[in-house]
Amino acid sequence: MELPVDLSALSDQAIERSRLSVAARFRRLQSKAWMVAQCAIAAGVAWVIATEVFGHQTPFFAPVAAFLCLGTSYGQRLRRVGEVTVGVAVGIMIADGFTQLFGRGSWQIVVVVAVAMSAAILLDAGQLFVSQAAVQAIVVTTLLPLNQSASRIADAFIGGGVALLAATIVPGAPLRRPREEAAKVTFELARLLRAARQSAEDVSTEQAEVTLSRARETEGLLDDLRAAAQEGIEVVRSSPFRRHHRVHVRSMAELVAPLDRALRNTRVLARRVLVSARLDETMPPDYLDLLQGLADATDEMARDLAANQPPYSAQPTLVALGEMTADASPPLTLSAAVVLGQIRSLVVDLLELSGMTYSDAIGAVPNR
Repeated sequence: MELPVDLSALSDQAIERSRLSVAARFRRLQSKAWMVAQCAIAAGVAWVIATEVFGHQTPFFAPVAAFLCLGTSYGQRLRRVGEVTVGVAVGIMIADGFTQLFGRGSWQIVVVVAVAMSAAILLDAGQLFVSQAAVQAIVVTTLLPLNQSASRIADAFIGGGVALLAATIVPGAPLRRPREEAAKVTFELARLLRAARQSAEDVSTEQAEVTLSRARETEGLLDDLRAAAQEGIEVVRSSPFRRHHRVHVRSMAELVAPLDRALRNTRVLARRVLVSARLDETMPPDYLDLLQGLADATDEMARDLAANQPPYSAQPTLVALGEMTADASPPLTLSAAVVLGQIRSLVVDLLELSGMTYSDAIGAVPNR
């Protein structure tokens, strides 16, 4: 029996979404392949060191600690090493002392978990520290022989030490990612500016609504850029072999603020273009030219970033656009006045993105 047309379309869409989902998952696995291998090897090395060098019989927490310290992201690895190792020590010492005095049982578990978590919180520790203190308190109170607490603490330090060494070996991908994410955000900003200009020229409510909807979805791109920048900074902090990338990574991190402001101003501009279209208002032609110029300059900066170059080349164009705003046609409607104001703000944002200081960027946009 043939399915109705609408159900067939829904089925095709579901299949396509499933295909894309599988492809995205494999891309995510590929991007994490190095970290998976690094965690696996570090876990094995920690076990070998604990058994062969220190003679521990079943040092299962040494590989566990190595994995927990490395995790599946490059960010905050040094902090994770400290939280895991110290959290384990705190939990074991509290539980060991308590069980020596009061034995083991259900109420002892209640007490040692509460005390271990409270101690970690009082030390102003992170979530990983608190959870490890509690987990180790439970393990000691329920499973660990009373004379093995010291070796368990040693296993935590072995795993943390292996993780520290492994963390110094980092591929170039997390150092390239901030630049790639910055280029992606800048390309999207250019597309939004071009779409806003087209919507204003066509006085199209439908186009303006789509543009505004896209502009509102850019926060996810910024979140990715922030995460990539922070991860890059953590990598150059933890790996002595990557310290020479510090200036480049920090310069990419400094792009987050002006890009954030530029996208916010673009959302305001897109919203006002939509209002203007609903009122069937026409934007002055020179405003459309200014928007086109901004889109072209933004595209040029995005290409610079994609080519691993600082986004300096569009700076003369942006300065010229700033000067043009001072001679723009007087706005005849509130919407036109808002759009012109946002264009001037965007020139400042993009000049900052191109490397200017805020005071110089403001100075490059003369008063009307």
